[in-house]
Parts: sequence; structure tokens; C-alpha cells
Amino acid sequence: MAEMLHDSDSLESTTVKIYRTAAVVKGGRRFSFAALVVVGDRNGRVGLGYGKAPGVPAAIEKAQKAARKKLISVPLVGGTLPHGVTATFGASKIRLIPAAPGTGVIAGTTARAVLELAGVKDCMSKAYGSTNIKNLARAVMSGLQGLRTKDRIESLRGVKIETTDVEERIRQTREAAPAGAAAAEES
Repeated sequence: MAEMLHDSDSLESTTVKIYRTAAVVKGGRRFSFAALVVVGDRNGRVGLGYGKAPGVPAAIEKAQKAARKKLISVPLVGGTLPHGVTATFGASKIRLIPAAPGTGVIAGTTARAVLELAGVKDCMSKAYGSTNIKNLARAVMSGLQGLRTKDRIESLRGVKIETTDVEERIRQTREAAPAGAAAAEES
């Protein structure tokens, strides 16, 4: 469940995983904790942070601070991704596929946390290789960083691009939706 961050502008935080490690010392075991946290505004900005501390709250706080420093902007088209992307980090590989409106976020817990806090409403994903949580989260972030909008590609290449598959699916879904649902979706 996402929690609102107090000292920031509409940023939410979700703790993806808490790691516990133990060092065996003369008097017994000494535990330390690490936290993997996603921070985002559900409107195109998301960051991933990792922090370690002797206690869980301190580890989460450090991870949130690290995530806020690493916020990236994600270009979205009608609540989905502008195009499909495949990204890797370590042995983890993930494929992010744009989906028609109403599909929802079809992803595992790690990818879902990152995508939802980025503001993606409709997307499908498939993880290949290692499903290590840290590497998978970083692979999703890498994939989101690699996204480009149609306008950006047109300006970089100096060409005019026709209607994309994603734009076509969004248009078809809006045409097929009842009149009341389209008005409710826009507000």
C-alpha cells in the first residue's frame, strides 16, 4: 500500500521489499535491514531507492530519500506506454507492452509497484530470466527511461510519423465505449 510522503509535492511511496541480514557476534546475532522503495506521483514521475540501516524505519527512510534523488520522467500516452520496450538489468529481463484502455496493469508485484507509481494505468509485462526483485525493479526503471513519445522521435529524426498502434487502440476503445463512459473517463 502506498503512503504519502510528508515533505514532498504529492509523492507517494511503496515499500517493495525489506531485507534482513544477521551478523553472528560473540553475544548472539546482530540484525540489520535494507529496504527497496519506489516513490512516484502517479503522473509520470517515478524513482527507485535502496537503503540500509540497523532498524526498518530508518532503512525505509533512507531508501525514500535515495528514490526522491533518482526521480525520472516517464512519457505516457492516454494512461499507457507510447510503445513496447524490452529492458535488462543483470540477469533480469522484462518486456513492457502498451495495452488498450481498461486493461489495467498486468504485471507481477515488483513491476506493478513501479508502473502504478509512474502513473501507468494500462500495460502488460512479462519477466524473463532472473526474477530477483532488485534487478527486476531496476530493469523496469531502465525500460521506462528508454521510452520516447511520437513527438520526440519526430523532432529527433526530422520526419512525420503516422498514427501509432497505441494511438489507434486508444481511439478504437473510445469509439466503442458508451457515451456516458467516455465523458466520465475525461473528467
